[in-house]
Amino acid sequence: MARRCGITGKGVLAGNNVSHANNKSRRRFLPNLQDASFFSDVLGVPVRMRLSTNGIRTLEHNGGLDAFLMTTPNRRLPVEAQVLKRRILRCKIKRDAAAA
Repeated sequence: MARRCGITGKGVLAGNNVSHANNKSRRRFLPNLQDASFFSDVLGVPVRMRLSTNGIRTLEHNGGLDAFLMTTPNRRLPVEAQVLKRRILRCKIKRDAAAA
């Protein structure tokens, strides 16, 4: 499984460990990824995603999973989030057609 946030796209960065003697060795900076479950109002089911803590805060700040995906352009979303957005749109269209 890739170490990449499903919403923000944050991934692994590389850098150096620098000792007191100024010796440098390569290291990796890993994102703070958490397994999170968000309820989708349109789908009616919880959606599990692997998000960074910054991604979780972004979703909560923007009104939840559905509201965030609908207001964010596709060019700013990772592929995983775009797939989920299309799934939500299809379900929303079906629900609107059944109501009419």
